[in-house]
Amino acid sequence: MRSRFAGALGMIALLSACGGGGDGDGGAGGTTSATGGASTAGCSLVARQNWAAAQLREWYLFPDLLPATLSPAGYTNVDDYIDALTATARSQRKDRYFTYLTSIREENAYYNAGASGGFGVRLSYDTVARRIFVTEAFEGAPALTAGIDRGAEILAIGTSAASLVTVSSIMAANGTAGIFDALGPDTAGTTRVLRITGGGGGQRDVTVAKADYALTPISSRYGVQILTDGGRQVGYVNLRTFIGTADPALRDAFARFRTAGITQVIVDLRYNGGGAINIAELFSDLLGGQRSTADVQSRTVFRPDKSANDTIKYYAPQAQSIAATRIAFIGTGGTASASELVINASIPYLGANAALIGTNTYGKPVGQIARDQAACDDRLRVVALATQNAARQGDYYDGLATKVQASCRATDDVTYPMGDPREASTKAALDFLAGRSCNAAIGDAGLRSATSAGRRELLMPARPNTAQREVPGLL
Repeated sequence: MRSRFAGALGMIALLSACGGGGDGDGGAGGTTSATGGASTAGCSLVARQNWAAAQLREWYLFPDLLPATLSPAGYTNVDDYIDALTATARSQRKDRYFTYLTSIREENAYYNAGASGGFGVRLSYDTVARRIFVTEAFEGAPALTAGIDRGAEILAIGTSAASLVTVSSIMAANGTAGIFDALGPDTAGTTRVLRITGGGGGQRDVTVAKADYALTPISSRYGVQILTDGGRQVGYVNLRTFIGTADPALRDAFARFRTAGITQVIVDLRYNGGGAINIAELFSDLLGGQRSTADVQSRTVFRPDKSANDTIKYYAPQAQSIAATRIAFIGTGGTASASELVINASIPYLGANAALIGTNTYGKPVGQIARDQAACDDRLRVVALATQNAARQGDYYDGLATKVQASCRATDDVTYPMGDPREASTKAALDFLAGRSCNAAIGDAGLRSATSAGRRELLMPARPNTAQREVPGLL
């Protein structure tokens, strides 16, 4: 499904989302999958902990930041032990919970087909006003079927209409963790009554049950559009996540742009937490029809003693590629990893003709390899590589706001669909492409989405599952 590194490891490359516990935005990062590493020593807690530590010492990108010794005694699970091993790198913002343990079965199901379970919405919250909003609803999932869509605010949650508790009181008592508790486990059949307002209707109580569904990487409603702005045609593409099924969807989108003669594009990655590197490389190839096969798209760099695995990705224009001369990338704090790889790749070639619209991105120029212990269904995602563009720029741990030459600050206006010319970020992107003035440059590397009451961040649990890492805010 995913691209492979040269060399003896034959590793599958991903740039995937971050773990929980640190940033509320729920960012993302890079991942590669390595076969092998399975243990036959059993699956006791200490055996799994020792196996995880051995993989880190073998592959971790920052070996000097690992403790010289650290006993697993006293850690009641593998996750906490991994967090302790990587604590120094985390304190330096180099590994913000990007190294984590996950399930082989769960991860494969997601990356192959977008398999997930839940209501099928993406939620954000206002950090000051204690409010929860639906920023996106996915086709074929329970919430949209029940009439819950972008722009809706969840006012109260209950197992029945008689047990509804307001979101404000839940968050006052238990913060965002209380929201996850109130919404229940991600198992098919879990039913909740939600009191909502907006998103296409007034206040109403909606009963919705969680279900298994396949997340489509590009929306059939608004994911690909050709917008008309002042007589010019502009391509718009919104990619939700970098998974295998994005390949044909992206090719279809750019074939449409190519037929229409599109050279200016809005690439909306505002919530995209990352995923497979080969899909990111395809995305850049589709945008770079004018690039030579001798032009470097990106570099993948391991630690010095693993440099035999370093690779260079050259542009490979496809039959559907367009020669994009001006690109407006829409980003937020949820834009991470593989999304940032696509943006960063364009900087040396387009310069001021590539802009970041919205707010700063998450900041994850590193990727993981996957080490599997199949007998235990354990996959350890180890930060083991860094990504760079053709100019060897790859130090955007605090986001890309200070790396792009052009940027336009804009809000994420959930009162309009994404891609609607009236939506604030889409409008700012159109203004940039047309050469019109836009709001102040993003500038501040720490800036995130803001509301009049406070920052709005994507809702992330402390221990996200695979889908939530790649699709920040997913429930």
